[in-house]
Amino acid sequence: MARTENDTWDLASSVGATATMVAAARAVASRAEDPVIDDPFAEPLVRAVGIDFFTRLAGGEFTAADLDGGHDGQSPVGMGRFADGMAARTRFFDDFFAAATAAGIRQAVILASGLDARAYRLTWPQDMVLFEIDQPEVITFKATTLAGLGAHPTTELRTVAVDLRQDWPAALADAGFDAARPTAWIAEGLFGYLPPEAQDRLLDQITELSAPGSRLAAEGVPSHGDVDQEELRERMRESSSQWRSHGFDLDFSELIFLGERAEVTEYVQRQGWAVAAAPTNDLLTRYGLVPLDEGEGFADVVYVTATK
Repeated sequence: MARTENDTWDLASSVGATATMVAAARAVASRAEDPVIDDPFAEPLVRAVGIDFFTRLAGGEFTAADLDGGHDGQSPVGMGRFADGMAARTRFFDDFFAAATAAGIRQAVILASGLDARAYRLTWPQDMVLFEIDQPEVITFKATTLAGLGAHPTTELRTVAVDLRQDWPAALADAGFDAARPTAWIAEGLFGYLPPEAQDRLLDQITELSAPGSRLAAEGVPSHGDVDQEELRERMRESSSQWRSHGFDLDFSELIFLGERAEVTEYVQRQGWAVAAAPTNDLLTRYGLVPLDEGEGFADVVYVTATK
């Protein structure tokens, strides 16, 4: 079902299922022979969601190769390459937080945190405060599941149960966020699921809440104003055709917003941030993974770091 202005979801449906998909990819990546990441919570969180397809993938009951058997190079990306991409992406944001805390930042915000378990698996300074923002059902599910596993946050974690389409800055302030302190922000796997104007508004809000010395890490997804959008969506549908043969049928092409959108690097530069950007292949190479071919999948995604 296509997105609507006030749509809702859980972790087994719509946009929520993408968080489960990414967690399954992190579980796959964590089992690699020479893993780039180690996320011990990815597999149990996926199992708790209960989507059989992702449970079997996360648990190794079938492999990425099982899903990529019909991959002909024309669809956006196979599951094996997707798992590599999620490993590099996860490591990028992990490294961002490590650098931010090493620089003395002691307040961080994860936007649309989904099944992100950084509050539980990373080593944080003792005086750190970490805020996670997501829809109430997502926040409750993750906290309950991890508590059931006997897991505890490794830092002071404050969850903010609010949809980013609502007044999340007010909810964040109510949770104790201090806009006078430098903050490390991440927006991971988020912008493609926002309309272009909502992406701009979110970046504006982050800027308004960021004291000098704050840092931001985000993915810059490409603008699609000059491409055949229906052709692109059809390629996305084809990429998941093997998934349907294993019992999982969700049209991810209906979950994203295409069309013209601001280039994140340029947008935040105009707002006074000092910016650096690295394309996906730079990340894959940095972490010892095979680069994507030009035009393959998410090769045109840019990873942005900014300092105010």
